[in-house]
Amino acid sequence: VSLTHIAKSPLGPTLQEVIQNSKEVLSLLQEKSPTFKPVLAIIQAGDDNLMQEVNQNLAEEAGLNITHICLPPDSSEAEIIDEILKINEDTRVHGLALQISENSFSNKVLNALKPEKDVDGVTDINLGRLVRGDAHECYVSPVARAVIELLEKSGVNLDGKKMLVIGAHGSLEAALQCLFQRRGSMTMSSQWKTPQLQGKLLEADIVVLGSPKPEEIPLSWIQPGTTVLNCSHDFLSAFTCITCFPFCPLKNMVSSGRRWLREQQHARWRLHCLKLQPLSPVPSDLEISRAQTPKAVEVLAKEIGLLADEIEIYGKSKAKVRLSLLERLKDQADGKYVLVAGITPTPLGEGKSTVTVGLVQALTAHLNINSFACLRQPSQGPTFGVKGGAAGGGYAQVIPMEEFNLHLTGDIHAITAANNLLAAAIDTRILHENTQTDKVRRFPCWPFWKLGINKTDPNALTEEEISKFARLNIDPSTITWQRVLDTNDRFLRKITIGQAPTEKGYSRQAQFDIAVASEIMAVLALTDSLVDMKERLGRMVVASDKNGQPVTAEDLGVTGALTVLMKDAIKPNLMQTLEGTPVFVHAGPFANIAHGNSSVLADKIALKLVGEEGFVVTEAGFGADIGMEKFFNIKCRASGLVPNAVVLVATVRALKMHGGGPSVTAGVPLKKEYTEENIQLVADGCCNLQKQIQIAQLFGVPVIVALNVFKTDTRAEIDLVCELAKRAGAFDAVPCYHWSIGGKGSVELARAVRDAANKGSRFRFLYNVQLPIVEKIRTIAQAVYGARDIELSPEAQSKIDRYTQQGFGNLPICMAKTHLSLSHQPDKKGVPRDFILPISDVRASIGAGFIYPLVGTMSTMPGLPTRPCFYDIDLDTETEQVKGLF
Repeated sequence: VSLTHIAKSPLGPTLQEVIQNSKEVLSLLQEKSPTFKPVLAIIQAGDDNLMQEVNQNLAEEAGLNITHICLPPDSSEAEIIDEILKINEDTRVHGLALQISENSFSNKVLNALKPEKDVDGVTDINLGRLVRGDAHECYVSPVARAVIELLEKSGVNLDGKKMLVIGAHGSLEAALQCLFQRRGSMTMSSQWKTPQLQGKLLEADIVVLGSPKPEEIPLSWIQPGTTVLNCSHDFLSAFTCITCFPFCPLKNMVSSGRRWLREQQHARWRLHCLKLQPLSPVPSDLEISRAQTPKAVEVLAKEIGLLADEIEIYGKSKAKVRLSLLERLKDQADGKYVLVAGITPTPLGEGKSTVTVGLVQALTAHLNINSFACLRQPSQGPTFGVKGGAAGGGYAQVIPMEEFNLHLTGDIHAITAANNLLAAAIDTRILHENTQTDKVRRFPCWPFWKLGINKTDPNALTEEEISKFARLNIDPSTITWQRVLDTNDRFLRKITIGQAPTEKGYSRQAQFDIAVASEIMAVLALTDSLVDMKERLGRMVVASDKNGQPVTAEDLGVTGALTVLMKDAIKPNLMQTLEGTPVFVHAGPFANIAHGNSSVLADKIALKLVGEEGFVVTEAGFGADIGMEKFFNIKCRASGLVPNAVVLVATVRALKMHGGGPSVTAGVPLKKEYTEENIQLVADGCCNLQKQIQIAQLFGVPVIVALNVFKTDTRAEIDLVCELAKRAGAFDAVPCYHWSIGGKGSVELARAVRDAANKGSRFRFLYNVQLPIVEKIRTIAQAVYGARDIELSPEAQSKIDRYTQQGFGNLPICMAKTHLSLSHQPDKKGVPRDFILPISDVRASIGAGFIYPLVGTMSTMPGLPTRPCFYDIDLDTETEQVKGLF
């Protein structure tokens, strides 16, 4: 059958109308999305060149792209399904049609198709929707629909008519019967070899032939005047007959394209929030987490507008989100951007994560505003050491909390592996350079042009060029790259490596840092794409050579391997709160020894997903003097994002400590000063709150104080804190009860945040990055910490001079400082004054993009306390449930 033949048949005008209508609709769609052109894939068993030509011509005339997958005629069910599954996952294809033998249309084959690509309407899901009456939500068989349209265009009134379908099977038969019944027809069906066929034919007003008529069936069985539609390739010419050619399903393809484009656009969430039933007294965090049944993560993803091919599911309750979403939503306006920071905390923490979760639960579950929480992934160090978990707490937490706190999707393990691969590469390179001759083949292929060598043949290199290529000449005394471990292990703070006789006398002093202090963690948190991450990993400086020039990961030839190890870690992890609102958990740098914020990518993706009226609430670690300062000066520089408001978390407990209360120690019961009303201690301690408000105001962002209320806090204490916070310049100060009752307890905070964010900020950075390194350090010390001045150790000054000479002087500063005081001395509470801030060392995180001064005796490897949390953590071997996390 050729296009010309079709055009001359009674179907011709209808087909041309379909083609013309399809072209017009596609043109309208392409006006909005010029690069869009729907693609139809056809899986064909056998080389039917004529059918391919017809399909190709129809597609081209209608404005479609078409791709044929030609299989042998005797292809097995498994081979056909394999091709279907490939097309299902190909995001470039919008529709899939099968042109295979009738015997190949098994249930497994048909239902292997994704319903949204099933433009022939053959899957159970599409048929089920049609039968249920949801024709607008499904694809209807184009042949069945063409039958109806042809009859209606011919003026045939279907109401009350008797319709007989002969020789049709499966989806076509079901679709025909359903469509006719909806138009008031009485339907019958029959196969050709049925004894009652003649009687049924004599009764029928309309006959639809689903397969060729056998020769033994006489035409006299069909009453004159009966309308006959032939859906097979031959047709009856002796009677009133309209031939229905099974043409390319253009209408369904147009619908598929329209649906696909609609899915690419941001849509208002249809989020089903989970109900809470708070208990009193409040159970443990683990009990609360287990009492709530989380939504399947693919359901959550769909509710917030993620497409099926944009998530990678890990188990039932967590998934990674692919970065392709940023390209899809690049034209979508960002939502409001809110930072949660805190006052100088006690060693117990004051609940920034809890406030962050409570705030988004209030915004979304109670005020019906799209919101996303962006949190850091907890390190195993604090989880098994002093903290026990970091998923929030009470009725404001991320669930399942065990999965949140333990391994998650393995990002920190990937960072550990990548970091230690680079460390191994450094020492191995030094060893081989010291013990082997300069033979090029001993080293990986490397682009010579980077070394100023304009040759491509290794055999053509001179001795000097071979040495230049083969030797990095690393000065071991300048190595700054440390090995890492995600465990608090104080005995790795200083070690000697290379003690085995196989290392041929090459040994040196080294150390371990905790994994989250690795520069690769900082790179992960600050990158904005896979390309950018690879570039950042490559330019990480690990040492200097004997001429004082920086040696990078790229010089060691390890950039590609590091990127491979990090290729999945770059994707943010999707989880949910107790009330079923979305959370991104991604990256986990500490704020005292790193920049202390979750990833730029998580924030950027969340800002697109919430929409222009939505909110992204991201958390900075520890006090505003370190976590918030680094968020503004480092993260916002890297991302280009502008914050709309700051939520500053305070507790009566911490304020009493700053007012002169006794020391607070993890694992030790609180003294009575913290469990009984003491107005004077609270009033005296509000100096720290006032100072942190002033720090936020340095950046021109409105501040809302969130008082995280504990059951021992009194009304007088709560009112005093809120009053003093407002006097200090806070936009508002709100008591929050999310820990005990969930998002309902933070509705007032949510309203205050909404009002402050809509007011607008006048954001500004604290310093110009072009200032000398010393001046930038001094600016932070004086303006943020309140120091009189800084004092550089000789080693710190030497490092600053080296980094400046190497061209790294224009980077922002990431101070490594205790989180327990505004000063460098953890026991100095309140607002220390007139102190000199000692800088003991300075490191350079060139890949991450900051200079890294160490204040005082700050350690980058924490130690375990006297009574670590791992004493309480256990596994029930019968139920496999974790016990002891809190």
